[in-house]
Amino acid sequence: MSARLAGKTALITGAARGIGRAQAVRFAQEGAAIIAMDICGPVDTVRIPPSGPQDLDETARLVRQVGGRIVTEIVDVRDPAALRHATDSAATAFGGIDIVCATAGITSRALADEMSEATWRTMLDINLTGVWSTCAATAPHLIDRGAGSMILVSSIAGLRGLVGVAHYTAAKHGVVGLMRSLAHDLAPHNVRVNCVHPTNVDTDMIQNDVVRSAFRPDLDRPPTRSEFADAAGAMNLLAVPWVDPVDVANACLFLASDEARYITAVTLPVDAGATQR
Repeated sequence: MSARLAGKTALITGAARGIGRAQAVRFAQEGAAIIAMDICGPVDTVRIPPSGPQDLDETARLVRQVGGRIVTEIVDVRDPAALRHATDSAATAFGGIDIVCATAGITSRALADEMSEATWRTMLDINLTGVWSTCAATAPHLIDRGAGSMILVSSIAGLRGLVGVAHYTAAKHGVVGLMRSLAHDLAPHNVRVNCVHPTNVDTDMIQNDVVRSAFRPDLDRPPTRSEFADAAGAMNLLAVPWVDPVDVANACLFLASDEARYITAVTLPVDAGATQR
């Protein structure tokens, strides 16, 4: 590898699996020390299987396997005090923070006029307010460095409307607004702020009976992976049903690196053309 992040420290939320794990491993391959955070437990209103401490341990193992340094923290992004404490503690261990990936997020599904208030609030609390809390906790450390990069993981739902996920779409659109304002607020400190917008990603968040069934309401049983792929592929311009976590991690790596030193306030789709359908 080219050590594009040598000497830097990256804090990643949602790092127990999926995109967050891919970011941790990919950044470590390029020389970054990793602060990996995750709730590692269930969330009310979310039906898909949650991550656990063993998943965060596996992320740590994979980072060390590629020669990286890592500290892990079990923390809920809905708890600003705990998030700030964990951030400050980990930053002390590594001497600062240079890169932030606000990746933690949930998914659930309901029509806008039928979802419960708890479903709405939980989504906004994690997928929007949790992103703000992550940025607020880490910004002082990037400012102390005199430079840095924040990458907020949005979604194609941050750029277009989708059926049955109004709360998710609202939160992901909100992340874009937050990013644009943070880019202004932090520019005087040479801190860049950008969003990435994945289409479906081949992770536990979509590869489960709950999400698969939402894509194939024509079936009276949970779809197979292949049956799900048939429906998911219709979302994209390119002939793929989903992208891999490393595809998103590579886009984030670019935004975190000095190759993107003058890129801020952008929305970068990693979507196989889904936003253009």
